[in-house]
Amino acid sequence: MKLAYRTIGEGQPLVILHGLFGSGDNWLTISKVLSDRHQIFLVDQRNHGRSPHSDEWTYKAMADDLYAFLQEHNLQNPILIGHSMGGKTVMQFAITYPNVARKIVVVDIAPKLYPPHHQDVLAGLHAVDLANITSRNDAEAAMATAIKEADVRQFLLKNLYRNENGQFAWRVNLPLITQKIEEIGVTQTSPTPVQIPALFVRGALSKYIKDADLALIQNLFPNSELKTIEGAGHWVQAEKPAEFVQAVQPFLYE
Repeated sequence: MKLAYRTIGEGQPLVILHGLFGSGDNWLTISKVLSDRHQIFLVDQRNHGRSPHSDEWTYKAMADDLYAFLQEHNLQNPILIGHSMGGKTVMQFAITYPNVARKIVVVDIAPKLYPPHHQDVLAGLHAVDLANITSRNDAEAAMATAIKEADVRQFLLKNLYRNENGQFAWRVNLPLITQKIEEIGVTQTSPTPVQIPALFVRGALSKYIKDADLALIQNLFPNSELKTIEGAGHWVQAEKPAEFVQAVQPFLYE
């Protein structure tokens, strides 16, 4: 599958993968800061952004997509960064394709099982009657019946666009994601430890990586370290961009 992407900067290749309901554009602010020493590829994963939709939606498939992307662009020894869903893709890639990436950064996600917990988001998206809304404000008002947080609604509305017929549509594959939402939280496992250098970054206010998860992370990625960003929730890089960059730069440059 040929993935949509944009690139910025020159230097060591750095590929960034977004989270659920996101796109590569979510990382534009961070990429501009890191592009002084890296050629950054902001990739839309399958069923997201401007990348193709597919009925197959597993981390193995998304890891295979990433491998094909690296081969297509002849990216040697890349560094991979992934947030949430993207972080699980990056972990799966390191398991499936050892010795391809130079190092990985996993943002606010662990290789453990997460039960489905996006019911409100899905309800809000399905509340939007795409055939009858006339503006983004109409869409947000419909979403507000299920999604109370204004910032979450604004994030999701980045997926709303007008198609070639001038009709409103979602860039994400909403029917497929709704059907297979359990896939987003599956466990990453490996018969042997993965030796790639790995940095895990979590938000202190987030519940996605708990202290009890550290042993699991260390067992799977023994050459890993964890950094915690104070005052940040799950969207670490968006909520505390300067602190996030300060946390990852030493790892990227060493």
